[in-house]
Amino acid sequence: MRARPRAGLQCGDANLSCPDPEVTVNHAVARLRATRLAASSKPYLARGAGPGRCPECRLVACACAWRPSRTVDVGMCLIMGDIEALKPTNTGWLVADVVPDTFAFGWARTAVDPALLALLADPQWQPYVVFPAEFAQPQRVVTAPVPTPGRRPLFVLLDGTWSEARKMFRKSPYLDALPVLSLHPEQASTYRLRRSVHGHHLCTAEVAAACLALAGDVAAAQVLADWFEVFSAHYLATRRGLPLDTGSAAHQRLLGLGGAEGR
Repeated sequence: MRARPRAGLQCGDANLSCPDPEVTVNHAVARLRATRLAASSKPYLARGAGPGRCPECRLVACACAWRPSRTVDVGMCLIMGDIEALKPTNTGWLVADVVPDTFAFGWARTAVDPALLALLADPQWQPYVVFPAEFAQPQRVVTAPVPTPGRRPLFVLLDGTWSEARKMFRKSPYLDALPVLSLHPEQASTYRLRRSVHGHHLCTAEVAAACLALAGDVAAAQVLADWFEVFSAHYLATRRGLPLDTGSAAHQRLLGLGGAEGR
């Protein structure tokens, strides 16, 4: 677990500062976001995407001091809806923060990135499309990763709205031969950053944490769950004018792992 230097206070209205004004995040989702922004003909103006945000954690109430990473033996492949990487509420970014072997690709109906096809065919990986069983043929469905000598689990997460994810699943022929990992969460989603009419639908970070647990890395699953909780608390503190409790259990667990210094 790497520790992050802690700078002084003063960041927007939340009195929390970025450790460095320069962007140093270089994971797959950050790169995809940069590529998507460069290709855009006009600024992305979704609610909550305005100025004053830390360029690394995407928050006004900066949470960089708690941002963790781990050595993890699995990979995450995020196939993302057109503007998903641009949204300040996207939680695939959090997955990439924690899991070093995270890959991110934009989805299109009529084209597929050759690098995505190469990744899915790479013999070091055993890919699983993570999706509800009722949408797949029964013979494709598994409920846990199957250990395969010489191959590491690669969880393919369809990152977008529920309607976008269903479209990706139905209209991506290159996924048709892959096993489908069906999750059965014991608790409803705690995602509060966007509206959802289905409490049983998990956000991308929650799905990834469940996959880590199924793969046997319960510690990494807890770290990702904590990072998601901290991110949500900082986001909502600004959006709703709520008090920010940096002494929460999730904050303290990340602090104990080296996610923050100088407090």
